[in-house]
Amino acid sequence: MGKRVAVLTSGGDAPGMNMAIRAIAKLGAAAGVEILGVERGYDGLMDGSFRDLNRSNVNGFAAAKGLDLIGSLGGTVLGSARSARFRTEEGRAEAAKRLAEAGVGALVVIGGNGSLTGAHLLSKEHPKLQVMGMPASIDNDIGCTGLAIGVDTALNTIVEACDRISDTARAHRRAFVVEVMGRECGYLAMASAIAVGADAVLFREQGRSEEDVMKSVEDAIVRGFAPGRDKKRVLIIKSEGVKVPATLLARTLDERLGERLGVDIRATVLGHLVRGGSPSYQDRAMAGRLSMQALGALLEGASDEMVAWQAPVEGGTATKDPHVSRFTLEQVLEETDALLDGSSPITQRRVKMMERVEGVLGL
Repeated sequence: MGKRVAVLTSGGDAPGMNMAIRAIAKLGAAAGVEILGVERGYDGLMDGSFRDLNRSNVNGFAAAKGLDLIGSLGGTVLGSARSARFRTEEGRAEAAKRLAEAGVGALVVIGGNGSLTGAHLLSKEHPKLQVMGMPASIDNDIGCTGLAIGVDTALNTIVEACDRISDTARAHRRAFVVEVMGRECGYLAMASAIAVGADAVLFREQGRSEEDVMKSVEDAIVRGFAPGRDKKRVLIIKSEGVKVPATLLARTLDERLGERLGVDIRATVLGHLVRGGSPSYQDRAMAGRLSMQALGALLEGASDEMVAWQAPVEGGTATKDPHVSRFTLEQVLEETDALLDGSSPITQRRVKMMERVEGVLGL
């Protein structure tokens, strides 16, 4: 592996990334391995922007103190970026050159689909470099892992926001359409809808037309405020992957139904609020355990793989942690594509489950 390991965060930030950075740095120190942090994701890798996480400063603090502090922070202290340069073979060659010049023999990539795709290409084109991926994406849209770093914190943020919105909705007898993140994967919408007792949920995988989306929301509001129900609020959770804007839904239906039902219909877009905040216990614990097995796998000589949490698919390699297994990045990326195009049994199972509970949500 060489005397040094580099770690970078890439793509969309996710709560728990800093915990993973801290864990890798401390585990590396315990194993006698120098850990370098790469600033600004793959862009920083190509520019040679390295930071010694064992001895120099971490986010402006002395190393030991800084590492203790960053685990509770959201975002990523190393910074992140989506790099067009790294998508080229020339860019990846420059990255490999910078790593070799720094004496780095292994790289840990913490990120989502695009980040792991870059890690796989880098490994294939430069086989002397060991590469290990860690799943981090609040959308939970990465194949071969039951959860990704950041998902639990994002869900807790959504639940808290919806609870607060429900308080004011009940006070005024209102309906709210709440939009959450999840451009290509509706997991956040599905899971949060059940957790907050929403009246309906909209997500991309349903494949509904704009007309069907409008009708389903209208039906949920009419049913919720039907005479005799004495219902104080109606809550609809919508994934951003559903292209009809939440504001348009609310405005159109308020004009159509508001006066007739005697209710107000509003929209709230949570947006990047869902990304931020201190990571939950689940994300901190999971990030630490994934980090331990990622570094352990590199020390054993593994490469071009990703560590996964409670894998929902077969074909992985067991680790010393019963909740963590390893999969080749090729299988991870294939399963990710299947998750997003709907051909994965996992996606199909999620959609069928939501179809079964759809009639229950509005009760």
